[in-house]
Amino acid sequence: MGLRHCLVLLPLCFLACTGNGASSAPDGSPELAAGDGGPGLDSVPELKTDLPPETLGPCDLAGCVGSAPWAPGTPIFQEATAPWGLAELKVQGTRLSVTDLDGDGWADLLVRNGGGTEQFEAGGQRQRWVLRNNRQGGFEDVTQASGLFTARHASPANGALPGDVLASGDVDNDGDLDVLVATAIHKLEAGQETTELMLNNGDGTFTLGPADSDLRSEGRYAVPAGVAFVDFNRDGLLDVWMTHNMVGGANQPLQDRLYQGDGSGRFLDVTLSVGLKTRPWQPPIANLNNAEGHSWAWSAAACDLDGNGTTELLAASYGRRPNHLWLGSRSQEGQVQFTNHSVASGYAYDHRQDWTDNESARCFCKLHRDAQDCASVPEPIYFQCETDADIFRWNHDTDREPWVLGGNSAATTCADVDNDGGLDLMTGEIVHWDVGSSSDPAELLFNSGQTPLRFERPGNEATGLVRTYPGPVWDNGDMAGTVFDFDNDGWLDVYIGSSDYPYTRGWLFHQKSPRSFERVAVEDYFDHLRSSGVVAADFDRDGDLDVVVGHTRFRCGGDYLDDCYDTPQVRFFENLSADAGHKNWLQVRLQGGQGSNRAAIGARVSVRGCDFTQTREVDGGHGHFGTQDDPVLHFGLGAQCRAEVTVRWPDQALSTQTWVLEGGHRYLLRQGESEGALAD
Repeated sequence: MGLRHCLVLLPLCFLACTGNGASSAPDGSPELAAGDGGPGLDSVPELKTDLPPETLGPCDLAGCVGSAPWAPGTPIFQEATAPWGLAELKVQGTRLSVTDLDGDGWADLLVRNGGGTEQFEAGGQRQRWVLRNNRQGGFEDVTQASGLFTARHASPANGALPGDVLASGDVDNDGDLDVLVATAIHKLEAGQETTELMLNNGDGTFTLGPADSDLRSEGRYAVPAGVAFVDFNRDGLLDVWMTHNMVGGANQPLQDRLYQGDGSGRFLDVTLSVGLKTRPWQPPIANLNNAEGHSWAWSAAACDLDGNGTTELLAASYGRRPNHLWLGSRSQEGQVQFTNHSVASGYAYDHRQDWTDNESARCFCKLHRDAQDCASVPEPIYFQCETDADIFRWNHDTDREPWVLGGNSAATTCADVDNDGGLDLMTGEIVHWDVGSSSDPAELLFNSGQTPLRFERPGNEATGLVRTYPGPVWDNGDMAGTVFDFDNDGWLDVYIGSSDYPYTRGWLFHQKSPRSFERVAVEDYFDHLRSSGVVAADFDRDGDLDVVVGHTRFRCGGDYLDDCYDTPQVRFFENLSADAGHKNWLQVRLQGGQGSNRAAIGARVSVRGCDFTQTREVDGGHGHFGTQDDPVLHFGLGAQCRAEVTVRWPDQALSTQTWVLEGGHRYLLRQGESEGALAD
């Protein structure tokens, strides 16, 4: 239902704020804050908050200046790769994260490829970039100056920390974002580099964190596939959820781990004590079908899916293995335990378990008609099967089991797509044509709101998230993606990325009604082949969300199709939706106070307007080998220009505060402070 009574205009002249020393975006809109203190402030105009119900009148949109609703045929983006400096800097990579390393309120960018170390000399091989937003429509390469990849055992042969799975969070609560740099350990050797916490010095430069921390996995195998900062016990100190892939050459993945932080940069492994134990892949089969085996993760995520204030932990799994979802519960004494809720939630794997259209299974059954369940299986259509040597990736003893009929799951993103107050999931998946209908596609999983937690999979045909591929031989590499409101209508849209398979590309879908999407024509956004890696943020602070995408040339040419670009250049696309007159958006940047982590990771923000309520959480990292959304939360307001904003802080009491905010501005909301509009 829509809002029965709307929000009164704030008794505040925002134009007066810009005349009182407020920092402003390119369109002149100030960043405002609720609270005290801030550089260059001359006066503090009053901001009315926590308005009693009797002050709220009927929804009146008089004087609201918003953009017209987007319609097909209207261009959304224009490429700005060169103006933003990405072409000149030759930035290349498929793992992208948004952060704010220098705390200036402008979104910075972390880009990296997998593996390798940095060669900063002219013509040297680069793998990672720390890109500072210069506030003038461009990025500055500060990788070397930042010290973010300083090796603990630096030497001429090993001058940079090799990790590329990154997440940002204020671990020591000193007001700046620290960065976790996760590193794989496939061989145990003396003096090798490990995962490191890099502590921010307050100016966007970094120093190695404590050596005596379990997080570093020193002397132990580690293959981080995803990391997420989370305050699982709400003690105000950030913890780390780290999922693991498989040690090179072995057919056995590793135990995923939870590390509890003490606020100094040290972390203690508490995995087993909070109930997160899993098993090696071995009989009994029932254990594996119940998603009790190690995850073989390709990503991590942490978000409060059942709304009770205790975060759930997720691991999306490669190898058609079950995805893991751990349900968090909290005792009256404040002790947190996790329960394996993977299968019961509907996240582990879907209902598509008919293996008989798998070309490899058909090949096996053609040659072994007396094998169990093979008598009526059709012959393969495309595979030529003469001997067992022709059978491709099929084990008849195990591959008919549910635990092997899941998807090759990559990124999982938490977002309230249908604006019903419950966080839904978007999964990224690889689907190979020969596997058949049992392989899970990239799709939306909608939170049913049931207790215990349960997700519904209506399917892409029902939601409209349909992609078409030339057939019959193709590989659907929809591994990456992002959920964001590209047109500020108040409803989240979906960008589904791809990978390095031929014919793959990025797809943009517009949510035209709840849970119903229309595919946007390429001419209206941008054409991007093998669109591996994507982030969305308001990099230019003009009130709409821009997009950065990566590209890979792996599997390009030779035996594969040559449909790659000349270089794996990262590309920037500027959103054209907003201009200086539009007020149908607002952005909030949170600062945790007493009892909460300073970066407010895990805080839940609800924005209530005349027609709907949107819900977001501050992201601590998620996705395929690490991505992260902007810590500044963006909300499109549709036809309105003001909204009621409620923040549930991640402290012991789950404290809440409410503000009534005018659209067209960015706000800094500080926990425990309810008055004051200040420039950041």
